[in-house]
Amino acid sequence: MKLTRRQFGLMTIAGASASVPSLSWAQSGGTLAKIRETGKVTVGTEAAFPPFEFVDDSGEIVGYGKDILDVIIAELDVELEQLDLPWQGILPGLLAGNFDFVATTVSINEERAKKYAYTVPIANGQPYVMTRKGEAIETENGLAGMTVGTQLASSAEPIAKAVDEKLKSEGEGFKELKLYTAYTDCYTALASGEIDAVIQSLPSLAVLVKEHPDVFEVAAPIETGVQWTYQAWVTRPEDADLRDFISSVILKMRDDGRLYELQEKWFGFKMEIPDEGYLPPSAV
Repeated sequence: MKLTRRQFGLMTIAGASASVPSLSWAQSGGTLAKIRETGKVTVGTEAAFPPFEFVDDSGEIVGYGKDILDVIIAELDVELEQLDLPWQGILPGLLAGNFDFVATTVSINEERAKKYAYTVPIANGQPYVMTRKGEAIETENGLAGMTVGTQLASSAEPIAKAVDEKLKSEGEGFKELKLYTAYTDCYTALASGEIDAVIQSLPSLAVLVKEHPDVFEVAAPIETGVQWTYQAWVTRPEDADLRDFISSVILKMRDDGRLYELQEKWFGFKMEIPDEGYLPPSAV
């Protein structure tokens, strides 16, 4: 099921009563039990983040994350309802009880780790700079004087702001930081010359450059403001059993090689997935 932004807004406005059943299950720690009892799970996804989650020409949600989700749904043996929502509504929608868990890529950072229960990682999301072909910079310091774009309310937004502040303290910061609703809007702006660089996680940028080698180029890694580089999914903090179930399936896929096969399929390279050390000490 795909929702427009307007439909999602109406759902949020009218959702106080509609979300009560979900919240009551969540408050009792019973979302996993609810899923198994009802035979249905509802997940929130932003299908505008290729190759993790995106809508193909047939109108279906596909990608690396969708392939992982299909395995998890098969293990649960339930019916899937997958909501395609704007990123800015995903995490608030989870806490509001509008769906059972987030099956879209969520970069790990300290602030989020205090509010949401992260699964084990599904990818390494070290942020990088992408420029137009032939305009690459060697370090993040090369962003001084540039117009830089990233996604609004993404994990890259505070990182970009931290780089800007660092550069300003050393002399010259960004010319401007522009924030877009989706990363795909950033790519269009970069190609058109509206901005000079995009900050985003390496896996997505690497695939984009592979698909458009004459347009884009992966440039320098971002180090400022980066403490944890992995990407995962999240549940509500009280749904630790659901989080642990999802993690167990991901680790099973890692250990039997299926996860790395999917990485080769969607990214063209393999990212090691750790058992520990991927979360801040304050994580729930």
